[in-house]
Amino acid sequence: MDKKQVIFRIEPDKAKKLKILAIEQDRSLNDMLLEAVRDLLKKYEKAKK
Repeated sequence: MDKKQVIFRIEPDKAKKLKILAIEQDRSLNDMLLEAVRDLLKKYEKAKK
C-alpha cells in the first residue's frame, strides 16, 4: 500500500501520552495514529448516511 507523509502539530502532553500508549500496546506510534485516522473516517462516514 502506498502511503503519503502527513505532518501535523500536537500538544506535547498528548504526544507523550500517545508514545506511552504505543509502548504499552507494543505497537508503533505510526500504527496507532493510522488506527485513529481510520476510526475517525469511519465515524464520519456513518454520520453522512
